[in-house]
Amino acid sequence: MAASSTVIQSPSGARGFNTELKVFGGMAALLIVLPLTGLVYPYFIMQALCFALFACAFNLLIGYVGLLSFGHAVFLGTAGYVSAHAARVWGLAPELAILLAVMAALGLGLAIGLLAIRRQGIYFAMTTLALSQMMYFVYLQAPFTHGEDGIQGVPQARLLGLIDLSKPLILYYSVLAIFLLAFLLIYRAINSPFGEILKAIRENEPRAISLGYKTDRYKLVAFVLSAGLAGLAGAVKVIVAQNASLTDVHWAMSGEVVLMTLVGGLGTIFGPVVGAFIITAMQQYLAGWGQWVQVAQGVIFVACVLAFRRGIVGEIAARLKIPL
Repeated sequence: MAASSTVIQSPSGARGFNTELKVFGGMAALLIVLPLTGLVYPYFIMQALCFALFACAFNLLIGYVGLLSFGHAVFLGTAGYVSAHAARVWGLAPELAILLAVMAALGLGLAIGLLAIRRQGIYFAMTTLALSQMMYFVYLQAPFTHGEDGIQGVPQARLLGLIDLSKPLILYYSVLAIFLLAFLLIYRAINSPFGEILKAIRENEPRAISLGYKTDRYKLVAFVLSAGLAGLAGAVKVIVAQNASLTDVHWAMSGEVVLMTLVGGLGTIFGPVVGAFIITAMQQYLAGWGQWVQVAQGVIFVACVLAFRRGIVGEIAARLKIPL
């Protein structure tokens, strides 16, 4: 894609790579043993992992390209509906249902990206929001989504014909494997020459253009990749929850992923994971508060803006002077 021989060097050195590798190993080890301790219900962790992948996909776009999408929930929800319909109505195996859902999210991401990517700032954000809300009303009326009832009873069949997803622990480790692989894909993308160009576009797009890079193409590829990963999160979430609903397509879900990313740390690789677990834990364990949960989320958001302007992980990384 690059039309220039100029190479944009990554600031990350061997020390940064080793630190990130150690943190990733610690995160993976913790997630592997956590359900075995009996301290946390596996379903909660699986739900949090799906939202963490969704937040990481969103962070790829806003944190490393500087594009704020207010309609990213449409990819999560679209993939969820496709996966649920494919598994329940067509009887496809889980891996085929997930693959079909990711392809649908990629296709929708390409269509929306082509319309929105040439806009800048608030115009880009509003375009994505408008298109997302349009799709919300389409799904509200479409027969295959069953409107407000959603698609219930999605089967947890055998993955690859061998792995029985109806068993909670097997389902958990399957979801964890998908999350870790997707996380590594995102990490590789942002630490590649492609990722360095994305960061250059975020910092100074006119300069990147002057170096010969076709920035719209790079932004479109990043947008489609982010949409596909968000779709993967939505497809896996449906298999875990065994239902697909309008909640995942609503604009409020797009707001939640923004909150997760900002609380954890915008533009950090591990921040969205932390933010997703915090917000999911609040929704899970403060459910008895009713609508007050949203007030608590607002308080946490304000506190993070005032005290942790880089987010929780961002502040830790800044103080320890290590990349996270």
